[in-house]
Amino acid sequence: MGLFFSQGMDIFHSLVQWLVEVIGHMGYPGIVSLMFLESSFFPFPSEVVVPPAGYLASRGDMNLGLVILAGILGSILGGLFNYWIAVRWGRRFFERFGRYFLVTPESLDKAEVFFARHGHISTFTGRLVPVIRQYISLPAGLARMPLKPFCFYTALGSGIWVTVLALVGYFIGDNQDMIHREMRKITVVLLAACAALVGFYVWRHRKKNGTGKKP
Repeated sequence: MGLFFSQGMDIFHSLVQWLVEVIGHMGYPGIVSLMFLESSFFPFPSEVVVPPAGYLASRGDMNLGLVILAGILGSILGGLFNYWIAVRWGRRFFERFGRYFLVTPESLDKAEVFFARHGHISTFTGRLVPVIRQYISLPAGLARMPLKPFCFYTALGSGIWVTVLALVGYFIGDNQDMIHREMRKITVVLLAACAALVGFYVWRHRKKNGTGKKP
């Protein structure tokens, strides 16, 4: 078991080193490309993309601000890719095969209404939650959330996440063990902040309904 874990860590460190070299050669387009993959449905973690770029920025090989902008751009493009897939095939797929997944046309209509009203908070917080961040664009596209607010809240949520990753790489460097420890702590803080934000949003929404205002 220990040997397996050691081999896994060696592979991971080799992957990180490869990413540093790729980003170093491709520059900012490399960050955009890799973050596009991370934000689409491909299982490619941003935690091994942006920190190496932040580390390169700390050495003066890249600009920290441009690293963050490239990461945000890649996230938006990946999110739009998932959004487009859901718009292009999502509704048709579920209307045809939804009964096998307990999805009815009525539930699709409800999802569309939900994202029309609450897509902004769902998209924003979803970009800050592990695993969900890669897939939150799919229900948004399925419900045809308006494109401008979708892009805005995708950029806002991704901007926070990418900035955190870039700063971790910038200040910690290529110490992968320390990066993982800090990212675990930061993820817990972000999850707590998202829970508090959603709780406040629900409370405010119910308060508006209670006073007779339109949600």
